[in-house]
Amino acid sequence: MSGPSASDNYAGVYEGRLQPGSRPALLIVDVVAAYLTEGSALFMETAAAARDSNVRLAAAARAAGVPVVFTNVSYKADGYDGGVFYRKAPVLKAFIEGSPLGAFPPELTPLPGERVFTKQYPSAFFGTGLSEALHAEGIDTLLIGGYSTSGCVRASALDAMQYGFIPLVVREACADRHPAPHEANLFDLQAKYAEVISEAEALAVIAAAA
Repeated sequence: MSGPSASDNYAGVYEGRLQPGSRPALLIVDVVAAYLTEGSALFMETAAAARDSNVRLAAAARAAGVPVVFTNVSYKADGYDGGVFYRKAPVLKAFIEGSPLGAFPPELTPLPGERVFTKQYPSAFFGTGLSEALHAEGIDTLLIGGYSTSGCVRASALDAMQYGFIPLVVREACADRHPAPHEANLFDLQAKYAEVISEAEALAVIAAAA
């Protein structure tokens, strides 16, 4: 006999909702060539669609004067700056300094003046100064997309909440290696830490801030 569905099990327990603030920014997490290049160990079939969603979000944000913030990943040649994370996931050698797999795709490259935070760990906030920069600009809300949903997107959304930002994770703008962890992590983020919204809803948040 099957038990209750996940949504039924969570009903009445995790049903809080967050509303966007007045000063959003778009955070694009690790949308780089490693996930988009066939033959790369990190290649994901769904990465291109998520990239395209981020392209549309970035275009709207730029037109509205909403800040667009990027992260990428880079390690020294021996990976020492990646610590335990690098030891646990040696596939991260794809991001050794100078690797073409660490490059931004031509469709989604930071413009002059847009901030890029280079990280060595899953969260966009860990050891990067991102929180301080966003607070200094008066940002209160983050629209978040990128790779991967269960890894760096989740870690960044969780830290966004912990640093006092409203995290809005854009479903179409995220991708993962398999639909199961993708959906499970979006479910859990929505339940406890963030709002998972559609691209259309994200575009409305951007338009409202123009």
